[in-house]
Formats: sequence, structure tokens, C-alpha cells
Amino acid sequence: QVQLVESGGGLVQPGGSLRLSCAASGLIFSNYAMAWFRQAPGKEREFVAAINWSGGSPDYAASVKGRFTISRDNAKITVYLQMNSLQPEDTAVYYCAARRGNYYYGPGLYNYWGQGTQVTVSS
Repeated sequence: QVQLVESGGGLVQPGGSLRLSCAASGLIFSNYAMAWFRQAPGKEREFVAAINWSGGSPDYAASVKGRFTISRDNAKITVYLQMNSLQPEDTAVYYCAARRGNYYYGPGLYNYWGQGTQVTVSS
């Protein structure tokens, strides 16, 4: 049974940082591209960042480029999202997702999802 478990969310002030982690189990991690999506109340789930199976070719949504960094450690079967310079508009539930093969930007193309972790940016 595949499981993706996110952690690291919380409440942070504008300008602050958080590091999200997503621990995977039940799959051959190095066969999967990994991505982070987020969903704010009343909005559709949106792409945040993705990384291929080897850790190369990361890509980001325009709204987070230069502030967020995605990385993965295949030995630890974990993907990370370092979030810096957080702003109130970054407030959302953040989900990690796994897709066998290459990553894509549409959430419907991912095979597995975590349960999400809440990130709230507020003073």
C-alpha cells in the first residue's frame, strides 16, 4: 500500500520560512517524479513545484519561483519543499504527489497523494 505522509506545516509570520517533508512508502521511490500542489479555501488545487526521479530538472509555479525549493533524498524516500519569504497568499493546504515517470503540471495526472499539511501565513 502506497503512502505519502506530509509534515512540517504550521503558522508562520509573513517573511518567514517553513520546510515541508513528504515521506513515501510502498513504492519504488526512484521510479517516480514528485510534486507539491496546494489548495486554498474556495480555490482549485494548483501546481507548486515538481522534481524528476533523479532530483534534476525542478520546476516551479511562477508565484513561488525564487522563494521555494523542491528537493528529494531517494535514500530517505523523502521529498522536501523549502519555503522562504512566505506571504499570506501562500496560505493553503499543501499536498505532495507521486507520478510514475515524468512530472506534469496537472493534478489529475498523479498516481498517489498525501493527506495534506496546512500552511498558514499570518501576522
